[in-house]
Amino acid sequence: MVPATRYAKSAGVNIAYQVFGDGPVDLVFVPGFISHVELAWEEPYLARFLRRLATFARVMFFDKRGTGLSDPVARPPGLAERMDDIRAVMDAAGSQRAALFGVSDGGCLCIAFAVAHPECSAALITYGSFARRLRSADYPWGWPAEHLAEVLRGMDQGWATGKWWAAANPSVADDERYQAWWARYLRAAASPSMGRGALGLNAGLDIRHLLAEVDVPTLVVHRTNEQWVDVGNSRYLAAHIAGARLVEASGVDHRPWLGDADEILDAVETFVTGTSARQRGRRYAAGAGALSRREREIVALTVAGETAPAIAAALFLSERTVESHLARAYVKLGVHSKLELARRAAELGLAPDSL
Repeated sequence: MVPATRYAKSAGVNIAYQVFGDGPVDLVFVPGFISHVELAWEEPYLARFLRRLATFARVMFFDKRGTGLSDPVARPPGLAERMDDIRAVMDAAGSQRAALFGVSDGGCLCIAFAVAHPECSAALITYGSFARRLRSADYPWGWPAEHLAEVLRGMDQGWATGKWWAAANPSVADDERYQAWWARYLRAAASPSMGRGALGLNAGLDIRHLLAEVDVPTLVVHRTNEQWVDVGNSRYLAAHIAGARLVEASGVDHRPWLGDADEILDAVETFVTGTSARQRGRRYAAGAGALSRREREIVALTVAGETAPAIAAALFLSERTVESHLARAYVKLGVHSKLELARRAAELGLAPDSL
């Protein structure tokens, strides 16, 4: 089930947010430069990542102003405005103190918020983040200015096809389903001009002066071999935030929900709860027993040889909805195609009489 979307007021701007999970710790999940809190749940990898967060925390997930389902704005918001969005969401959700988990530039935002509002910040987690976006003589891990220009030139193609940031997420560079979702996600999350403006604004970020002021427990996570944000950025963060713990994870993807997401989630769960993550394979539902009623119906018809259009017509659903349910079922069942699903049906407990 997709959590209900609600709205918080931030200086007169409506900020779309969701609250899900009933863990003992409040956690604000701050996405990268754009997001869409409802379409996020249509991507199985991302939905699985969010569901896992909800097993150990009460999660607050929101769209920054100008993106997703939040109010459009005339210009990309600055750091102070985006910090106020976090405060507004926490107030609306009834959270007085929460762990802050920021991805990429969302990590910069979380650092700034933790410094400005230490009384509201129980802990700080950054993933794939940085202290400064552009390279300088005293900060060699940022992007060269010419690389930023190249990225900005490629954004229109990304909004049209999803084939943008291929270098950021190599494991899905040839995954047509994922690229189609990513393109739709970009289009729904922001206009190309707003996306370009937000990325350009982030390029001007330099929060190095704030790092010595962070006074909350801090976890810095980065995949050592990813190419979009050099790991040197997170090594710098960890070296300049007092008491910060650095975890260098395996993998090559910038997005934390791709690749071995469990390695990242294990580190976050252990950090925010103070206890080791539960044994893999038992921390969330998987297998045929984890399928929802609708997923079981769609899987049964797929195993019987029906096509997505035929299933959509039989169940009075859109074809896209059928494909989304089927994609989630694939994740739960550990299969990657209709052919594999049909071949392994009996082994997975998906014989017709069991469905």
